Amino acid sequence: MKKTILVLTMQLLISSTLIAQTVISGKVSGQSNEILIGANIFIKDAYDGASTDINGHYSFETTLRGEVILVVSYIGFEEKEQKITLSGRDLAINITLKESINKMKAVVISAGTFEGGTGTKSEVLKPLDIVTTAGATADIAGALNTLPGTQTVGEEGRLFVRGGAGYETKTFIDGLQVLKPYATNIANTPTRGRFSPFMFSGTSFSTGGYSAEYGQALSSALILNTKEKPTQTRTDLSLMTVGTELSHTQSWARSSVAVQGAYYNMKPYFSVVKQKNDWIYEPESVQASMAARRLIGNNGMFKLYGNFSASRFSFYQHDILDPSVKSKVEVKNSYGYVNSSIKNTLGKSWSYKTGLSYTYNIDEYYLENSTVKETIQGAHLKTTFNGDITDWLSLNTGTELLYSESQRDYKRQNDGFRDIAQYQNPLVSAFAETDIYFSNNLLARVGTRVEYASINNKLYVAPRVSLAYKTGENAQVALAAGSFQQAATEDLLRINNSLDFEKADHLILNYQLINSKQTFRIEGYIKRYRDLVKFDPDNKFNPITYTNSGDGFARGIDVFWRDNKTIKNGDYWISYSYLDTERDYRDFPTNAVPTFASKHNLSVVYKQFVPDAKTQFSGTFSYASPRTYNNPNTDEYNGGKTPAYLDLSLSISYLATQSVIIYGSVTNVTGRENIFGYTYSNRPDDKGNYLGLATTQPAPRFLFVGLFITFSKDPTLNQLKSL
Repeated sequence: MKKTILVLTMQLLISSTLIAQTVISGKVSGQSNEILIGANIFIKDAYDGASTDINGHYSFETTLRGEVILVVSYIGFEEKEQKITLSGRDLAINITLKESINKMKAVVISAGTFEGGTGTKSEVLKPLDIVTTAGATADIAGALNTLPGTQTVGEEGRLFVRGGAGYETKTFIDGLQVLKPYATNIANTPTRGRFSPFMFSGTSFSTGGYSAEYGQALSSALILNTKEKPTQTRTDLSLMTVGTELSHTQSWARSSVAVQGAYYNMKPYFSVVKQKNDWIYEPESVQASMAARRLIGNNGMFKLYGNFSASRFSFYQHDILDPSVKSKVEVKNSYGYVNSSIKNTLGKSWSYKTGLSYTYNIDEYYLENSTVKETIQGAHLKTTFNGDITDWLSLNTGTELLYSESQRDYKRQNDGFRDIAQYQNPLVSAFAETDIYFSNNLLARVGTRVEYASINNKLYVAPRVSLAYKTGENAQVALAAGSFQQAATEDLLRINNSLDFEKADHLILNYQLINSKQTFRIEGYIKRYRDLVKFDPDNKFNPITYTNSGDGFARGIDVFWRDNKTIKNGDYWISYSYLDTERDYRDFPTNAVPTFASKHNLSVVYKQFVPDAKTQFSGTFSYASPRTYNNPNTDEYNGGKTPAYLDLSLSISYLATQSVIIYGSVTNVTGRENIFGYTYSNRPDDKGNYLGLATTQPAPRFLFVGLFITFSKDPTLNQLKSL
């Protein structure tokens, strides 16, 4: 009897256990229906679970009952929790996981933008690249002119990008606009940027399609980010054929201060290397700069930067028809720029940055019978917030106040005539831009910029959008489109300050492949200009003749290849640009190719470091196809063509000791006379012809020798090797 009861009891327990078991099965896949092998599926706070097989299927049993939470996890995807009810019946549950966003490995927006700086994904030019690129003469614009999308305009020295004039490229330091970023020069003589490349840790050069954060730039934005807190105390002395520089950086645990002073005088150099200009007083300038940094809390940073300079020169300007007739011209310039900013974090995923900059520039021109004083000053106040709303959605937003004013004071000595033209232009703007990560392979950036100009009481809206898709581990394609705008230049606004903004619409398609120490990019673009300023050249001081009726277009293809992997201790890049452009603006009587545009541009840069000789050799070859110019002796406007531009420049850097570098360079080694255009006489000669004078380089070559001495504990050899 007892045996019978025991058997019945065991059967009852086994039956109850079988009834309580539930089989859970199904398939786990990604959003693109890809099979996820080895995904973990389990009941939260329990031991019941399984892993997916080679087909993505799973199956396991559980004796639990009631409401439980099913957890599914897989590396690279967001963990998913799902409530289910266990009632003893088998369940079939298919689960789709969403890819988690890893922004360090995710696709990036690349259309129209070259970035440089430690750690960036599309690094192109470091500060040392700029300094050691032959032909660039340590000038930021000079080095960037070896990148695709730029035009070789040797008589200017500024950045001309994709059919845009020099004024269409704006410079930003730590997000704040710089007014007058180039030194004052005379007509048909190249200028230089005011800022040393060594003050910047990162460089983003956008040839179009740039972020909605940056405005008042029609064609291009040069975005420079100053260095964070230096960790090295050092003193640097530079002795050069054009002058001398002395700088010192003092670093503490949480702060640093750097100061620099410089004096430049071209008279000794011009006495050795003869110039075509008839100088009375060769260019002379003094410059002082300072940079202060201080850490705030654990993540914050305060920055202060200032740059101040004064320069002067004078020369004789000769009449084209009768060179014996000459007039004296004297130019003086005073310049100052101050930039301060604070950035810090807000919580775990948000940060803010606020900054204020101020610029003043005074140019004084003393002519034979008149004087002209042009004063430009402005301030830029900006605050931005950026962070992650979710893992797949980021926001960058901010507000700005950009104030600028300009005055031109003209005086004539013989009759006491005086004319003052001026304007004030407060500009209030706001922007918002979101990055939407659909996956690690697909990213969209959608933004809008709104600007209100009180000068003409108008509101402007500029939408922008970019897409990027990762086609492989190191490859991606990107598309960018948007509207860009900027106020008319100061010389036009001083005559008519009610002019509308000039506008350009960009469309860019980009492919990029970046491997270890190798970069390939190809980019096509279309740019349409609208509302460009036009005026009557025979009545150019009458504001009534000024309208926004001009237009134009630019389209082309840019190709870039950089390789510092294939050749041991070697580094080279090749840039090619094709440009097709026309415009009808300013004093153009019809649509024509502007004089600064060349259809084909090619740059080849090569650098070779020889460790045994502790020397780096560098060479740059540049080619630009013929440019247009207007010959008043013919009927076709801008129908003339210059010869092609060719330049071969070489440089050498030698490490004499652990703290001394000797650097030498020569531009245009072959001495070719490159012609950039022609300047014609204001009146015809006795035969009724206008005489033309070729615009060429002031001298066939520019020679530079410098001795750079560093006083610090760290050896200089590592710096030279990093070139």
